[in-house]
Amino acid sequence: MQGTLKGWIGLRTEDSRKLWMMLPIFYFSGIAESLNYTAFMALFNQRFGVQYLPYIYMVEAAIMPLEGWLLAKLANRLPKAKMMTTLYLIMIGLLFLNGVVLLGFKLGGIDYRYYYPILFLSSNFVVRQLTLLLWSTAFDLCPTQQAKRLMPVFIAATTTGGITAGLLAHQLGKLLGTEAVYALAPILMVFGFVFFRRALMRYLVPLTLKEDKRMNRAQPVSLTADEATQPTSGYYAKQMLRSPFLLCAVALMTLMPAVYFMMEYQYFTAAEYKFSNEGDLTSFYGLITAIQFTFCLLLQTVSTRLMNWLGASNILLGITIIFFGGFGLTALFMNQSLGLVMVSGSYAVFYILLYYIAEPCYQLFFKMMPISKRDGYRYFAQGVAASGGILIGSLFSMLYSFGLLQLSPLAWLGVVIAGILVVVAWFGRNLYIRELVKSVQSLHGDLSEIASSFIGGIRSSKALSAILAYLKHPNDYVRELALEIIGKAKDSAFLPHLIQMIGEESSRIRIAVLRAMNLQGATIQDLVQVASFLEDEDPEVRAECVKLISKASHLKSQSHFFIRVKLLDTHPKVVHEGVKALYALESEESYAACDEAIIKMLDTGGEWAVYGCHTVADLKLNTYTAWVVSLLDEERPAVKVAAAHCIGKLQHVESIPLMLGMVSMADQELRKAILQAFVDMGDKALPILLEYSHHPNPFIWNAVVTTLAELLDEGRLHSLLVELCAQRLQASTQERALPAALEKLGLTGLAELAKERCGELHEALIDGAWTVMAKLVDERIIMMLREAIQDENIELRENGLEVLAEGLGDRKLAYALLDQLKQQGVTDVMEEIQPLGLLQEATTWSDSWLKDISIYALSALERADMKEERKFLTMLDKVIFLKQVSLFADLSVDELGLIAGIATEEVHEDLTYLLRRGESNAAMYLLIEGHVELSNETGVGETSTIGVLGPKQAVGETTALDGSPSSVTAQVIFDEVRVLTLQGESLSRLVRLYPEIGIGMLHASSARVRLLENMLLKMS
Repeated sequence: MQGTLKGWIGLRTEDSRKLWMMLPIFYFSGIAESLNYTAFMALFNQRFGVQYLPYIYMVEAAIMPLEGWLLAKLANRLPKAKMMTTLYLIMIGLLFLNGVVLLGFKLGGIDYRYYYPILFLSSNFVVRQLTLLLWSTAFDLCPTQQAKRLMPVFIAATTTGGITAGLLAHQLGKLLGTEAVYALAPILMVFGFVFFRRALMRYLVPLTLKEDKRMNRAQPVSLTADEATQPTSGYYAKQMLRSPFLLCAVALMTLMPAVYFMMEYQYFTAAEYKFSNEGDLTSFYGLITAIQFTFCLLLQTVSTRLMNWLGASNILLGITIIFFGGFGLTALFMNQSLGLVMVSGSYAVFYILLYYIAEPCYQLFFKMMPISKRDGYRYFAQGVAASGGILIGSLFSMLYSFGLLQLSPLAWLGVVIAGILVVVAWFGRNLYIRELVKSVQSLHGDLSEIASSFIGGIRSSKALSAILAYLKHPNDYVRELALEIIGKAKDSAFLPHLIQMIGEESSRIRIAVLRAMNLQGATIQDLVQVASFLEDEDPEVRAECVKLISKASHLKSQSHFFIRVKLLDTHPKVVHEGVKALYALESEESYAACDEAIIKMLDTGGEWAVYGCHTVADLKLNTYTAWVVSLLDEERPAVKVAAAHCIGKLQHVESIPLMLGMVSMADQELRKAILQAFVDMGDKALPILLEYSHHPNPFIWNAVVTTLAELLDEGRLHSLLVELCAQRLQASTQERALPAALEKLGLTGLAELAKERCGELHEALIDGAWTVMAKLVDERIIMMLREAIQDENIELRENGLEVLAEGLGDRKLAYALLDQLKQQGVTDVMEEIQPLGLLQEATTWSDSWLKDISIYALSALERADMKEERKFLTMLDKVIFLKQVSLFADLSVDELGLIAGIATEEVHEDLTYLLRRGESNAAMYLLIEGHVELSNETGVGETSTIGVLGPKQAVGETTALDGSPSSVTAQVIFDEVRVLTLQGESLSRLVRLYPEIGIGMLHASSARVRLLENMLLKMS
């Protein structure tokens, strides 16, 4: 059943543990909140008087700003987890105290009428804050994507709690009285608190270690310039008054709760009039609550689909229409036998629609605001709307309390206000598009998704048609956004308007036009016009056009004619899309031509081979598997990456051993592609990966464990990986003794390199264990915990280790990881092992670098007394040399190996120019032996020396990456020079993958600038 639930909801392995820990919180809190609300409203209405409800709401509206201020102060003084725990305990305390007072009244046979306003205010505080606390907890403990998956389950748990509470109140109200219903609420909150505290300790505390440390050390400081210039409430008020859209949004957010409060007042008044007995009234409230949350549970099953289809704007409009209809039915039947049924049903529906549907939709109003001011607009608007809605609803309800209107006329007044609400919602839909366009320049990257969420998927709506006016807007971002929104509608009615944009100058707009088109129902003339894009100068446009034409399945023969020609295109991406398009059209007569195109791509190599691999992967063409596997031996890294990706898509598990052998020497991009390939192979890869799960090489073991952690469910994760990781971490290794052995033999440079490599191997083991731990807990939490453990602050590190000591995820794995982290950086020298013997043994180890270091050391010892002729550097020689160059001193052995792999050793004769001023340069030179003079021309045409560079210094690092002209001249002097040459193209790729290399080059460039500045000062 659990597997079925996971499949239906789309849960992942990492979701389950968090879900089952947090579900009881939402369930028990949902029961407690509904019991509390049902009981205190019954007590207030019966014992103090429902006619005073508007007065108490007005008092509450006045208190809410003070309440918010006090809670904000508390949040600023306490760490987040402690703040949340304190607030939960305060709410339990309030309910418990009120429960004791009520039971005391009942047992003592006494009553104090003016206590019930206090009961109302304190209990409603719990209703408000408990809901906010639960949802903030869910979002704080869950990353965004996980929250999207789990939120429906949490809502279902809360809703189920509401149904349970309704049934409990229905029975207990009659049997034991309203006091017992109220007293049960804090007891159930205590049950929820047990899980609440456990969830905070496991998931929130690791996330807030740094923040808690900052708060504990916080001292009063003066405001920064940015803080001092933060907008005030007056600023937001002025901006809203100037914006029709924001005014409309605030009006909607205010009138909707006002209409709800008017209906709530009608409901409570009518129910109190019908049921004079307090127990019967509580029982009725409980029944309505059960019906209410049952409706909510049913609505949640379709709410997501409704939101995607209708969009938030139409959802809000629909809610206002339902409010209008609900008040209309209430007004018509108020004085009849069905009056209570109508008002109760309307109240139940209004409550669910307002708090569970409308509230999330409101957030889209503020998505278009600048992110720095978005929260300011949101909180100001919500504060105004919350207080305004309560006050308006209360003021109109007081007309009945004062005896000026009866319930039926008051209901007709509600119809009028609901009608105004419908008009506001209608105008809000149209104003939204205008506001969207105004915001496009600063937020164009996110607005298409926001617009789709707000407008929905209804075709040919007035709002969507209004976007056509923006296709001729002078701002490209506006046009691109309009085209994206039109494209999401998938409406072929827009095709004539889009065809008119074929002559656009911007290639981005031309691509956006193609993506917005829908050719279903297009004529041959339309297709011919669209096909003109196939001759576009931009290959991206041609490729997009091929993809589009392939979707015109009703014109299959014509589409085939246009696409077949593009198999001869000069760009591989167009050919790639052409082959896929012909397969999509099932043009069997062209399959032979497609095979020729694929063979050409794979055989040409380079970028063509990359797209060839993508073609084979996308079409699952297993006949090319052997060819793709052979591309793993290509020199160009991009081809290797594409080949690994393709092998994964083809699920060729026989290649797993080969790709695992590449992991140790692979760069980040290739390693990531290999791991993803294993994941793409799915369960078919498990048997082979499990065979390698005890591999001695830490990097290969890390790759296997990382992949298994992705593929295995939680049950198999515990049974197969946890024990494996714990044993591997606890197993002692001899690698840590190698640096000390080299040090004893006087090989200091090799000892330093071996020590760094041992640290990398140890880190690979720990990283594998962290990966498994992340699947047992939460990736975000593990990331924050790792940062805390590596922090410079000792106290923060100790706090992080303490969290791990609590048995996070799995106790056995946590303890093994904790033990390794405490030993990190500590070298355990085994005195009984002889250095030479250890070196001999190390030549058989699984790690290639430690093996090479040992072989190199033994060779160095043998030739220590021999004078050798100069020879070219081996790979390890290059790594040792690069380690001594300041640009690369902080890089890992793996990263140094990658640089050594692209470095070519060269010898240049005396007076050779490595660089010439004003000429482009595409290489960087690292001096091994010899000297190079840097010179420049003075203002009078003479040449002056800037400086002389020697061994372990770099030349050309400032221009190699972009091939720009050199600002200096570099010439070999004092005999020949030996250099390592790094080509700019290969170096650029490494800088992209390893920013540390770029940082080292930046430091070297800064030093060169300072040298030039000093020389200029001397010359002046």
